[in-house]
Amino acid sequence: MTQPTIQTLPQKKLIGKSARMSLIQNTTPILWKSFMINRKSVKNAVGTDLYSIQVYDDISYFRNFNPQTEFTKYAMTEVSSFDSIPEDMETLTIESGLYAVFIYKGLPQDFAQMANYIFGQWIPNSEYTLDNRPHFEVLGEKYKPADKDSQEEVWIPIKK
Repeated sequence: MTQPTIQTLPQKKLIGKSARMSLIQNTTPILWKSFMINRKSVKNAVGTDLYSIQVYDDISYFRNFNPQTEFTKYAMTEVSSFDSIPEDMETLTIESGLYAVFIYKGLPQDFAQMANYIFGQWIPNSEYTLDNRPHFEVLGEKYKPADKDSQEEVWIPIKK
């Protein structure tokens, strides 16, 4: 597994949709479909990257991991401002902060191996601890969900 780069994220404004789910009751495909149908209604998008964001109720989600524990997942795109918000969408601001950025290559269903490495090996052996802020993946040009060569950035919130 690769080592992450440590980056300070500038504040990001995002517009999209969200849903409560767990890993057992995973409704990610439904969430993304409902977002992508109306994605063009977002007027002031910044770039073409999409953001898959997870917001956990608190940090104990990782300490007491249970695939039935719910969290909020967002399907979003970055915007320059919240001046124009489509009727059926919501906003999310990710504040500036420190992140470990991993590059994941592979199919979405094989991501558990990467997650086990990040939370089971990298964080415990690094000088950082997990921070209670949004986790997200940047789905850029190299992201192709049905391709084993698909690539995405995995942003994990950390603190010293």
